[in-house]
Amino acid sequence: MAEELKLFRSWSSPFALRAVHALKIKGLEYETILEDLKNKSDKLLEYNPIYKKVPVLVHNGKPICESLVILEYIDETWKQTPLLPQDPYEKAMARFWAKFGDDKVMQSVWTAFISQGKDQEEAIAQAGGDFRFLEEQLKGKKFFGGETIGYLDLAFGWFANLTGIMEVITGQKLVNAEEFPLLSAWINNFADDPVIKELWPPHYKMVEKFQAMREPYLKKVA
Repeated sequence: MAEELKLFRSWSSPFALRAVHALKIKGLEYETILEDLKNKSDKLLEYNPIYKKVPVLVHNGKPICESLVILEYIDETWKQTPLLPQDPYEKAMARFWAKFGDDKVMQSVWTAFISQGKDQEEAIAQAGGDFRFLEEQLKGKKFFGGETIGYLDLAFGWFANLTGIMEVITGQKLVNAEEFPLLSAWINNFADDPVIKELWPPHYKMVEKFQAMREPYLKKVA
């Protein structure tokens, strides 16, 4: 009997892209259900009644919510092309840095994006403090996972995609190659990977979307 595998996502969600990329790396076939987040489907609300968000992976009728949880589920269910390290300590560290990315780096990048003037300069400097930790993790490695893309690279996929989009919109450099050579190289290596490049949403549409998201914040301080 064939397995049922569905992914509820939106066209632009960086969290959902973690699952999209993981499923592609694993070579899995699945059905995509694109959600309108302004008018969420009954099925999405049924499968994720607590957070009411994408992504949701449905495997044989059983929903799995939250993108990092989904990554681990995919990796543990389909063993080919492992994403997480096998060593327990390395696995724990990958989880730690993924949480650091969501809790700290994402917030500092977003603050820099919605600020301007002196506030933006201060926010970029503060974000740089977080970037230094990532730079340290990349010493001697092409990817966070080593020579191939792994769990932590997928967890930080939003960073490789969105920092460039935010730089286009703000005109400010968030990741300076001279200051963060390893992180800058990782962004390029990740973005140039055929699997990643094939599945990213259109750049121009992302620029339009994030420009619109930024404008209300700028009006508040105008």
